[in-house]
Amino acid sequence: MTKTKTKSNGHRSLGNIGLMIPMYVFTILFVALPILYLFLLSFLQRAQVWGVDFTFTLDNYKRILEPLYLDTFWQSLKLAFTATFFVALIGYPYGYFMARMNAVWKRRMLLLIMIPFWTSALIRLYGWIIVFRSNGVLDKILMGLHLTDQPLKLLYTYPAVVVGMVYSLLPFMILAVYSSAEKLDMSLVEASRDLGASSWTAFWTVSFRLTLPGLLSGVVLSFIPSMGLFFIADILGGNKIVLVGSLIQEQMTKGNNWPFAAALAVVLMILTTLMIMLYRKVTNAKELEGVG
Repeated sequence: MTKTKTKSNGHRSLGNIGLMIPMYVFTILFVALPILYLFLLSFLQRAQVWGVDFTFTLDNYKRILEPLYLDTFWQSLKLAFTATFFVALIGYPYGYFMARMNAVWKRRMLLLIMIPFWTSALIRLYGWIIVFRSNGVLDKILMGLHLTDQPLKLLYTYPAVVVGMVYSLLPFMILAVYSSAEKLDMSLVEASRDLGASSWTAFWTVSFRLTLPGLLSGVVLSFIPSMGLFFIADILGGNKIVLVGSLIQEQMTKGNNWPFAAALAVVLMILTTLMIMLYRKVTNAKELEGVG
C-alpha cells in the first residue's frame, strides 16, 4: 500500500513538472532572454553606418543624464502620476459602487466596461480627435449651451493627452477595485455603524482599508502602462508632448541608435520595477496590519 502511494505521488510530481516545463520555456524564451539582450545591448555602441558596434561603453547611460532626456523622463512621470490620479479618482467609486449593485446591474456595468475592448485602441483614440478638434463635437455642445462663443483649441494639448490616458486605463482600475470590493464583508461595516460610527467613518476605517489592495493594484496597472503609451501622446498631443516611449521609438526608427534606445528602455524598466516593489511592500504591510 505504501509503495503504491509512493508511486502515485511520484507520478503526480512528474506530471506537475511536465505541466510546468512549457511555462518555464516560454518565460526563458520570451521574457528572460529578451530582457538580457536588451540589457547587454544598452552597453554597446552605435555603428557608424548601420547596426551595432560590439564595444563596451557607458556613454548611453551617461547621455540619459543630459537635461533634455532627464526632462523627458520627468514629463513622462508627471503625466503618469496625473493620469493615475484621475483614473483612481474616477475608477475607485465606480468599481466600489458597482460591487454593491445587484447581479443584473453588475453584468450590465461590466458589459459597458468591456465593450470598448472590442474595438482597436487606435480607432477609439481617433474618435477623441473628432471630439476635441476645433468645431468638433465638444465645441458644438459648449457653444450650443452658450458656455463658449468661439471654438476651443483642445486637440494637441496636455489635457487632451491626459483624457486619452484616463480613458484607456480606466477599465483596469475599475475592474481591480471591483474585484476587491465584491469580496468586502458588509457585516463589518454594519458592525462599525452599530458601534456608533458615522457612514463616512465606517467607510474610511473599514471599507476603504479592506478595498485598498484593489486600489493599489489598479494604481500599478494604470501607472506602469502610462509610462510607455507613447501613441496616445502622438495622436492627441501631436509633437508637443514627448514621452520616454516616443523617445525610444524615435531612436529605433529615425535615429538608428538601438543601444541608446535599449538604455532608455532599461531605465524605464527599472522605474516600473521600483513601482511594483513599492506596491508589494505596501500590500504586505497592510496584510501584516490586518493579521495583527
